[in-house]
Amino acid sequence: MSASPTDRDRLRQLLDAVLADDHGSLDAMASGAYSSPFHFVRQVRRGAGEAPVALRRRVLLERAAWLLQRGESVTDVAFDSGYSSVDGFSRAFNRAFGHSPGRMGAAGEHSHWLPAPNGIHFHSPTVLYVDSGSPTTEDAGNVVMLMIRHDLDDTEALLDAAKGIDADAWASPRLNGHQSLSWSGPEETLAQVMSHAVADKLPWLATIRGDDLPPPAPTELGDLVELHREIAPRWLALVRDIDRRGAWQDSVIDALCDPPESFLLSQIVSHVLTFSAHRRLLARWMLRDAGVDVTAPTLDPDPIMWHRKHSGGF
Repeated sequence: MSASPTDRDRLRQLLDAVLADDHGSLDAMASGAYSSPFHFVRQVRRGAGEAPVALRRRVLLERAAWLLQRGESVTDVAFDSGYSSVDGFSRAFNRAFGHSPGRMGAAGEHSHWLPAPNGIHFHSPTVLYVDSGSPTTEDAGNVVMLMIRHDLDDTEALLDAAKGIDADAWASPRLNGHQSLSWSGPEETLAQVMSHAVADKLPWLATIRGDDLPPPAPTELGDLVELHREIAPRWLALVRDIDRRGAWQDSVIDALCDPPESFLLSQIVSHVLTFSAHRRLLARWMLRDAGVDVTAPTLDPDPIMWHRKHSGGF
């Protein structure tokens, strides 16, 4: 029998009490949930499969590991995690991760997550962002930038997966008569779908910059891989600049249309994301039809799984 909404809401209240910054003891947690310690422990254990003190300790250790990966000192992290001494923190960390805090390594070398019975983990507030080759960070609360980066990374993963099929499979019609937009041309083959997924950002880049109409998009896999590498940082930088300036309601005149037409920058970005998502899912179907195992973790289309990977929670 599934839990009722009331049950789920109460469990959320209990978990919030467990993880609140100022709830360092069981009594404080229980008080924050308006419960006695005895009933609080029973309810959390029943709902989350983990005792509240153990859950809080594990999540704080995951947070500590994430901070260590980003250059924080062991001493600062120890006291920030609620330990009264560095030695006590080091012993707890060693028991949990199997090595000392000093051996956590840089971000990306190891996951900062520990085994959990409930899927509750520390999620980092940042995600890797690459702008013209320079690594920086973006706020994980910025949904637009996460969607932009996921779109580009997923497109790259699909191009890489397509290297496993031959030229005939790449160019064979699999969805006769299909095209995503009335004016976009046929998208019957994997080559055509991926060509649009990669190159349809180019006319918009030209429109916003006032450049000439770009040449026809390639359909050869190698050419698309190179084009994607060239477009990705430009598209990232453009959207990031729009977001930084709050320019979503700015309009541009697309003189490449006949007749010319005006668009809001928000309309352009939402259009690109919508049809890119459609094409990426269509490409997965075509790859599977061509014999590619699209259940591999690298081809998981879910932005949740993508973000977990890039934020260190493998």
